[in-house]
Amino acid sequence: MEEARAGTAVVPPPPKGGDGLRNNRRVLQDIGNRPITRSFRAQLIAKAQEKGVKNMNPVVLPVLEDKVALNQKRISTQKVVPRKEIEKQTAEDLVIISSDEEEKDKSVEGRKEVKTLTSILTARSKAMALGVNIKPKEKIVEIDSADVNNELAVVEYIDDLYKFYKLTEDDSRVHDYMDSQPDINTRMRSILIDWLIDVHRKFELMPETFYLTVNILDRYLSKKIISRRELQLVGISSMVIASKYEEIWAPQVNDFVCLSDYAYSADQILRMEKAILGKLEWYLTVPTPYVFLSRYIKASVSPDVEMKNMVFFLAELGILHYPTIILYSPSMISAAAVYAARHTLNKIPVWTETLKHHTGHSEEQLRDCAKLLVGLHSNSAESKLQAVYRKFSRPEYGAVALFVPAKSFHSSS
Repeated sequence: MEEARAGTAVVPPPPKGGDGLRNNRRVLQDIGNRPITRSFRAQLIAKAQEKGVKNMNPVVLPVLEDKVALNQKRISTQKVVPRKEIEKQTAEDLVIISSDEEEKDKSVEGRKEVKTLTSILTARSKAMALGVNIKPKEKIVEIDSADVNNELAVVEYIDDLYKFYKLTEDDSRVHDYMDSQPDINTRMRSILIDWLIDVHRKFELMPETFYLTVNILDRYLSKKIISRRELQLVGISSMVIASKYEEIWAPQVNDFVCLSDYAYSADQILRMEKAILGKLEWYLTVPTPYVFLSRYIKASVSPDVEMKNMVFFLAELGILHYPTIILYSPSMISAAAVYAARHTLNKIPVWTETLKHHTGHSEEQLRDCAKLLVGLHSNSAESKLQAVYRKFSRPEYGAVALFVPAKSFHSSS
């Protein structure tokens, strides 16, 4: 008992008889029942090597190594280690082995992601040397986002509508018809439209009414030869038709009779109205310049009242001028009016990606028409036809007619 308490192993007495002795020896020869210490392991390996060399059997050593490893595993599993110590050893002894190719890939990938200041400056220098524009492209502003909840704005159809207007504007566009009119000329047409501008302002009609009136007048004159005396009658009847089409409260025919100083009777106006509608086959839904003006002004992005008045001033000068409507389409006149107005008011940038997107025209395409409009602005104060100039010299229109014309076009005009 005392020896057991001191930690000394107690050996039982050997069994009696020869068989028991042989059994004990056989058991002791089984290395699987004996703990493998370092010294014992060395002895076993040495004996195994000697035995393998003697018998020329190279398989003995690996088998012995596997058996030794198995015993070590059994011994290690029996040892109880605290959990904290295991976690500490795992964190300290854990080694992740990766191949050289993986390390190379990771290093290359890391180098691709990191852009140094030197590389950026070098790239910019090369781009400038090659003449490449590295300025970021201007974004197109969504001009209809504020009208998504407005049912009258028909935002979901607006782009398709203006594509249709662009495709059909040539159908209602007039070409040079003065050669087919022996009794009237371009000067008479301008005098008539100048008078209609005053009538339009007197009745306080919608802008759409004026542009449709001019469109009806020109289309009828391109199809029908008239006398000089009938010209004013055609103009009055055209405005009667446009008023009925566009206005909620259209002026009475007798009102036009009074404004014409009783030059024509109500019956004459109604007969001419019928003749015009028949000649035009009641085709009145046409894309006039006003249709495009309202859209292009909106594309200017938050235009002020001054900008709107200047655009309409230049557009009406163009409508009054016969060569302008012959040379350019309604959409081109509208876009050029916006372009010339931005030049006049020194808007920067003069032409944006948003305007280019919605108008479909670049600055180069608009320059000639804009130059023509700026020239009309320069000569408006001295012109004998003063209706447009008087209208836009009034305070309610911002007196934009009194502004200095765009200097970039003024010298060439």
